[in-house]
Amino acid sequence: MYGNQISPVPGRLDHKILLRVQLRYLCRVWGLALAGLLYFYWFFSRYGISPDQFSAGIGQIDLYLQRMFIWQNFTDWPLGYYLTQILITLAIVFAGTLTATAIALPLSFLAARNIMQGRLFGSVALLIRRLLDILRGIDMAIWGLIFVRAVGLGPLAGVLAIIMQDTGLLGRLYAEGHEAVDRAPGKGLDAVGANGPQKHRFAILTQSFPTLLALSLFQIESNTRSAAVLGFVGAGGVGLIYAENMRLWNWDVVIFITLLMVVVVMTMEAFSAWLRRRYTVGNSVPLFKHSNGTNRN
Repeated sequence: MYGNQISPVPGRLDHKILLRVQLRYLCRVWGLALAGLLYFYWFFSRYGISPDQFSAGIGQIDLYLQRMFIWQNFTDWPLGYYLTQILITLAIVFAGTLTATAIALPLSFLAARNIMQGRLFGSVALLIRRLLDILRGIDMAIWGLIFVRAVGLGPLAGVLAIIMQDTGLLGRLYAEGHEAVDRAPGKGLDAVGANGPQKHRFAILTQSFPTLLALSLFQIESNTRSAAVLGFVGAGGVGLIYAENMRLWNWDVVIFITLLMVVVVMTMEAFSAWLRRRYTVGNSVPLFKHSNGTNRN
């Protein structure tokens, strides 16, 4: 009721329309569910995964879990060797990621379309973006295989593999961070006569730096987990322990090293969270002081 007008009551026709809409929605949902079931049926029948094989696989997983959590002769394990390989992995990760960051930062300015404006500079930005896509499009393990053949076994191959992949990944993410900044500070610097490098430094990098820092810290954490794969291809680090003990069916050692890596990643995550709070939030900066000496923001 509004004034003297009476709100219309839904009629039988409105109910029929609503019912048809609901039926179409339910048909779509059931159609998607049926398509998913048919896909799984086709997958298991196409690749010969029988129910007996599936149940046998579940039994093997149970056997592996028993081997993982029953540590035999723990006092005889070469714990010093394991710790050394973990430290080598961390050294590979930090050397590769920090070097990739130093290379990706200048490339990101060349790939940012709000910086490289115009036909000529836009073409350069397009070429840099395609280069970054090629670098990040190749998996770290593939880069590891390439550099193991090029420079031999050892940590150097792992460092080079991380540099190649992270340069492409961080370069593209940094460029997206530059393009997402507010353009008002740049216009203000234009008004006071700032040149191009000054605008990039104080209008773009100042705004995008928190995002760049967070991306770099997250990538260090991700590389710590991913670098274990590099040992399988001969690029050094803790992956070598994984490869040796999986081949010897020492699953207790595998889970022990995995737990150590989880602790390392959690420690790095706590440290990176502190860095993000310290350098992305920061503290308020006083603009001027009153004559009585008190600060005012």
